[in-house]
Amino acid sequence: MEVVSTAKRSAKKKHISTIRRREVMWCYIFLFPQLVIYLAFTLWPIIASYYFGFFNWNGTGWPTHFIGFQNFVEVLQDSYFWGAFKNSFIYTIGLVVIVVPTSLIVAIILNSPKLKFATFFRSMFFLPVVLTMAIVGIIMKNIFAFEGGFLNEVLLNIGVIQEPINWLGNTAFAMVALILVGVWKGFGIKVIYWLAGLQTLPKDLYEAARVDGAGIVQQFIYITLPLLIPFLVVITFFQTVWAFNVFDLVKTFTNGGPYFGTDVVPLYIYRYAFEIEGGFPRMGFASAAGIIYGFATMIISIILGILVRKFGSTKTT
Repeated sequence: MEVVSTAKRSAKKKHISTIRRREVMWCYIFLFPQLVIYLAFTLWPIIASYYFGFFNWNGTGWPTHFIGFQNFVEVLQDSYFWGAFKNSFIYTIGLVVIVVPTSLIVAIILNSPKLKFATFFRSMFFLPVVLTMAIVGIIMKNIFAFEGGFLNEVLLNIGVIQEPINWLGNTAFAMVALILVGVWKGFGIKVIYWLAGLQTLPKDLYEAARVDGAGIVQQFIYITLPLLIPFLVVITFFQTVWAFNVFDLVKTFTNGGPYFGTDVVPLYIYRYAFEIEGGFPRMGFASAAGIIYGFATMIISIILGILVRKFGSTKTT
């Protein structure tokens, strides 16, 4: 009997082991298409760009004209590249400065138990997030249009302006419009992040503060803000990285105009890789620009990552 029992246990273990191997096999089968897509469209372009950046290559065939660091030197000496870099920085700073604090204020209001229809308002703030950047850019281009644009028509009808404003034809106005659209597009997700942070705060601290006579402002300054520092750092990190790599919104909304006033580095790279008028694309040059911009983004991400590790892991007590 003991031999039979041992044999049954052994057979059962083999059966369980077979089932687990099949489960693991199916997991890898379902992961394989995603892995192929990642290797083909993410990892390979990243690796290849480091190789192509050392060649004078128009994207046709395999690069053979090796020119060393010439592309990198040309990028660093190009005033248009630094103009695009400055615009990327202005756009990023504008979004961070506006979105991070205002989304916190809205989240605090939406988190109040006294607010009626809070779910409805949360949905309204989150609605722009589900729209694609390209669609938002096309819609907003029509809204900010000089002639017949919705915004100009509204301002004219209510008497705020006497004549239409060329929002996308003026460098300063175009950048402001781009920042405002970017704020509108990404505002909702930051509100959700803040709401998640607010709901983790211990309520007994606020009850004790109210007993001690602390008002709403004092509770916000001495309780809410200190406890939300980890969320502040993480949200700022996400917002900075997201804004610094904007492309599709700029492409469809302003296309870098007017006079490259809203040009950003991803669009600059795209233009040399695919949109050279009257000549051939410069894939090698675009690759070098991408590498330089990638290093700049990496440095910023490392700095923000250090802040995340320092402040983002702070535990509340």
